[in-house]
Amino acid sequence: MLIDFEDHKFDLKPTKIIAVARNYRAHATEMNSTAPEEPQFFLKPVSSLTSHQGTVVLPRMSQRVDYEVELAVIIQNRLKKCTPEQVMNSLLGYTVFVDVTARDIQNEAKKQGMPWAIAKGFDTFAPMGPRIVDAKKLDPANLDLWLKVNGAFKQQGNTRSMIHPVDKLIAYISQIMTLEPHDIIATGTPEGIGPMKHGDHMEAGIDGIGILEFAVKTDKE
Repeated sequence: MLIDFEDHKFDLKPTKIIAVARNYRAHATEMNSTAPEEPQFFLKPVSSLTSHQGTVVLPRMSQRVDYEVELAVIIQNRLKKCTPEQVMNSLLGYTVFVDVTARDIQNEAKKQGMPWAIAKGFDTFAPMGPRIVDAKKLDPANLDLWLKVNGAFKQQGNTRSMIHPVDKLIAYISQIMTLEPHDIIATGTPEGIGPMKHGDHMEAGIDGIGILEFAVKTDKE
């Protein structure tokens, strides 16, 4: 995936995308759930990545596909069983990420006690961009983030409301799985999630990073 970083196009080659669940209390509440004491996360395939000004394709097998704006962290150096202090010296940068979810598929899987990778894993279900900002230039603990659908605000929050901050979150994940250079950590979404429909114009922004834009269309294949 080519993405702007500093003054050049950067060829981002992650081995995995790790997305954190329920890392904002208000979002956990709107999902009729509770905030976990320990970080909870799931994997999205690298094939779900979509560039700035790309298109999210709504799969025909789902009747409701939701947006979730998030701060994403890009790993620079290999991390394995590291401390929070080691994390902050091993990050490449930050960008805007939208965790797209086939909500009806996810809800049905939850009812049956089954995994819900399908709900998160469709092609195009991970728009990201418009650029990566050097990790040394931003404080991930105090960034406003928001999402608009057709110009109307739907999500607004600040990363200071995260239950598990970036350094502790990534240190925890590194106890379980090795993080490789370019791996992506999506750190959770604030409240206000909702559905997208064919023809919607989406904008997602984070202070100091920029605005990620993408279109939405129905899969016709």
